[in-house]
Amino acid sequence: MTSINTNVSAMTALQSLSMINSNLDETQNRISTGYRVGAASDNAAYWSIATTMRSDNKALGAVEDALGLGQAKVDTAYTGMNAAIDVVDEIKTKLVAAREPGVDRNKIQSEIAELKNQLTSISESASFSGENWLNFDGATVTKNVVASFTRDSGGTVSVGTIAIDASAVKLIGTDGAGTPADDGILNKDALIGDDATKIAGNVMDIDISTAVLDQAAVDAAYTTTETVETVIDDMISNVDTALKSMTTAASNLGAAQSRMDIQSEFVSNLRDSIEKGVGTLVDADMTEESTRLKALQTQQQLGVQALSIANNSSQSLLSLFR
Repeated sequence: MTSINTNVSAMTALQSLSMINSNLDETQNRISTGYRVGAASDNAAYWSIATTMRSDNKALGAVEDALGLGQAKVDTAYTGMNAAIDVVDEIKTKLVAAREPGVDRNKIQSEIAELKNQLTSISESASFSGENWLNFDGATVTKNVVASFTRDSGGTVSVGTIAIDASAVKLIGTDGAGTPADDGILNKDALIGDDATKIAGNVMDIDISTAVLDQAAVDAAYTTTETVETVIDDMISNVDTALKSMTTAASNLGAAQSRMDIQSEFVSNLRDSIEKGVGTLVDADMTEESTRLKALQTQQQLGVQALSIANNSSQSLLSLFR
């Protein structure tokens, strides 16, 4: 039946053209934004996963920054420790020279005094972002560097840290007690031989000047039988013990630094992997979309032609009434 009230062909062509225009708008939106899933309405599950992972990736970016800051702090402490080791080595050399009978110990003490001042300067200068791990007062201090951000299968998130015992690398400082005792590697009390008074036993208290270290002063200061030479020997032994502690501390800092380097590289690679995974879920395939766009544009042109033909079909009825 032919009707002028209901043009079925035109209605069909219009529906087809509307669908083509809708698909064309969708394709153009994907090309302009670069996303196949740009909103929850596109694919709720993929959009939810991508949004969560993007948030986690931002958190990992903060972890990467924290690791960089931690690396700088460890590197500063390590640099200071290495410099201090060189100075303590020099002090030990001076003490060995002072062991020689007849040497002018007053002059050697002047040099040692300057070296001790240098140790103080190094320990006070080894500071980064307001933190100094080589010179501080206080009890045991553990420094935690943020190193990871994880989300388990249940959705629970947690932050992991790398712990560094700063009290094990402290060169100069006190333990923070009511009557604080010297607590750093360089100023921690050490025995002279078997003497319980620990006089001049640590690196920062060494004094071999004649006024302090002649035989009469030694006899008065120590409860055990000591000579000037054996006191210097004990000082050398204590300095060497401090050097061993400093070497251990530098090794621990180096190990922490190495671990942070590895962790930083891992976090960087992990962020790249997550970004790639999110892209696989939501990014548009531009090659596919460009091909689809060309096809839809052709379909649109054909749809317009089909609608035009359907609209003109009713004109043929006029010939029946001529």
